Amino acid sequence: MKTLLLIRHAKSSWNDPDVDDFDRPLNKRGKQNAPEMAHRLSSRGIMPELLIASPAKRTKSTARLMAKEWHYDKDAILLEEELYLCYASTFLKVITKIDDDIDTVALFAHNPGITDFANYVTQEIRIDNIPTSGVFAVQANIQSWKDFDRARKSFLFFDYPKQEVV
Repeated sequence: MKTLLLIRHAKSSWNDPDVDDFDRPLNKRGKQNAPEMAHRLSSRGIMPELLIASPAKRTKSTARLMAKEWHYDKDAILLEEELYLCYASTFLKVITKIDDDIDTVALFAHNPGITDFANYVTQEIRIDNIPTSGVFAVQANIQSWKDFDRARKSFLFFDYPKQEVV
């Protein structure tokens, strides 16, 4: 079994309109929400073995804050340029490159692509939007990530900061 966590970057700052989109930092709420969501995943017994992120500042920062909560080496986060504002189909390209020894992966990216991809991977649930710091999790009954697209996938959960924890 392989588990995929689709994680949208945390809330970013719009304080400086001159900052390029790629370079927008996290705001205060984003810096609080990212570790909170990592803690929620840990509470579920989920610890990703690999973190792959868009290299945009807000996405990279989100991955680093979550990595810290998981005691994951922030320098081991794989930055994939293709994930910056990508289409849903790009996620599959990234996923098929994952080493098969890894069972749980967290992919950090942006809307609308991440929400589109979440809706693509499972027929069980449809969502309008993965909010900032939101996590959409699926599991695939496969041994190789190369088989992810064709595999039957099961929806595990959808969680985000403003959702009440049960």
